[in-house]
Amino acid sequence: MDLTEVDIEVKNRRAKKMMLWFGIVSLIMGFAGWTSAYIVSSKREDWISDLDLPQAFLISTGVLLISSVTYFLAKLAVSRNDQSKGTLFLIITLVLGITFIILQFLGFSQMVENGYYFTGPTSNIKMSYVFLIAAVHIAHLVAGLISLLVVLVQQLRGKYMPGNMLGLELGATFWHFLDFLWVYLILFMYFVK
Repeated sequence: MDLTEVDIEVKNRRAKKMMLWFGIVSLIMGFAGWTSAYIVSSKREDWISDLDLPQAFLISTGVLLISSVTYFLAKLAVSRNDQSKGTLFLIITLVLGITFIILQFLGFSQMVENGYYFTGPTSNIKMSYVFLIAAVHIAHLVAGLISLLVVLVQQLRGKYMPGNMLGLELGATFWHFLDFLWVYLILFMYFVK
């Protein structure tokens, strides 16, 4: 490559990273708005303060944290040119991400079994926020799973190698953000009664 191609490649990498960070900042702003509304609504007379979150939400948090570790290990393996381990850890991350979503829906089922609904005459404002915040996070995690699938396909095609891991790095950054966002949300909902 000549100097111009290198400059273009550097600018292209920088632009893609910047676009990802703009997206992450906009997600932070959205979730900050919902958690702020949660806090303001907690002053209402009909707010349930003694409600426990479903056990499935807590288990899913552990699953998601493990998935962050496996994504990190995938990136580490590829950076060491151990492609088979990189692929294995990406597959494990995918399975853990799907498991997280299944556990979230089990948590929704637990809430419904306890008589809490998203809307309707038996709904409660606090539970509506819990459903909303968890569901919106699931929607973003689905985007993370799609990103992970693209990364996995590219990994299987041999695209990533030491020194050429931009897609893998971007996917990992988004995944880690989603994981830490969920940890923040679960702690927020657990401690803000």
